[in-house]
Amino acid sequence: MSPIADAASAQPPGIADATSQLIGNMTEGDFTGLTTYATTHLAPALLSAGIGLFVIFMGYLIAKYLMRVISQPVCRRVDETLGKFVGKMVFYLIMFGVVGAVLSKLGAPLGGLAAMLAAAGFAIGLAFQGTLSNFASGVLMLVFRPFKVGDVVTAASVTGKVNEIDLFTTTLDTPDNRRIIVPNSAISGGTIENITHHAHRRVEVCVGVDYTADLQTTRASLQQAIDNLSEMMIPGEGRGSAVVLAGLGASSVDWKVRMWVAASNYWPANEMLLAEVKTQLDAAEIGIPYPQMDVHVKNEDGTSGLVGPPKVRPSRRASERLAS
Repeated sequence: MSPIADAASAQPPGIADATSQLIGNMTEGDFTGLTTYATTHLAPALLSAGIGLFVIFMGYLIAKYLMRVISQPVCRRVDETLGKFVGKMVFYLIMFGVVGAVLSKLGAPLGGLAAMLAAAGFAIGLAFQGTLSNFASGVLMLVFRPFKVGDVVTAASVTGKVNEIDLFTTTLDTPDNRRIIVPNSAISGGTIENITHHAHRRVEVCVGVDYTADLQTTRASLQQAIDNLSEMMIPGEGRGSAVVLAGLGASSVDWKVRMWVAASNYWPANEMLLAEVKTQLDAAEIGIPYPQMDVHVKNEDGTSGLVGPPKVRPSRRASERLAS
């Protein structure tokens, strides 16, 4: 017999073989090897498992620390969305490396495990096509960045402030303080409206006035409504304000009152401009009509008239009935 074979035969059996041998002996009523198994195989295995769990726990703490250290500068100097994404990728990569190293030290067959994970990954990929679609959409949104954390957007029929962009979902906080989690595929597959992307927004109030109102008087009243809010207006080329004669409606002359304001003041400015328009039109005694309808019914003789209550013939007195 060769020296290599002698050395192999001299080595103690592994824990799997020792466990199988112990179970076989115990089924036959032989418990003499239980103490030897506990001291020779079980105790070292438990010690190795404990050390491995401790290393994984320390790796978790280190990964969390490095995630904060790396993501915070990116959030401050570049973008908060990109910083959170980079931090999570660093965390997952460190944990994957630590767990793989521990399993390798414990003697796990990583080659066979990798093949098994590849086969399982293929099956899981077929079963979770929607989840993978969310992942791909999340990566695309992080790359092309149609919006970032802190923007107010309308996406997937939901309007809210972006709280977090994850790899699979996006978290939105609505104006009435509800938190909605939307799958990334639903966002990337539809229209995205970034409401707060630009610093300025245009407030537009549509109003209809009586046909009897003078055009110049109406224009002056609407312009006065804008002038009363001049401190909120953004001046400059392409900004400022305008009073536009929009059209001749079925029951009113339609006007549009426009004013550029800061995006953060949009809703207060919209409400104040509505109130000023109503106040100035009332001061100029210019009416705001509402739709009315007159219904005409054609009689049997071909004449027509307004619909009215039916006429009731008064009852005859008793003396007149006896005389007839």
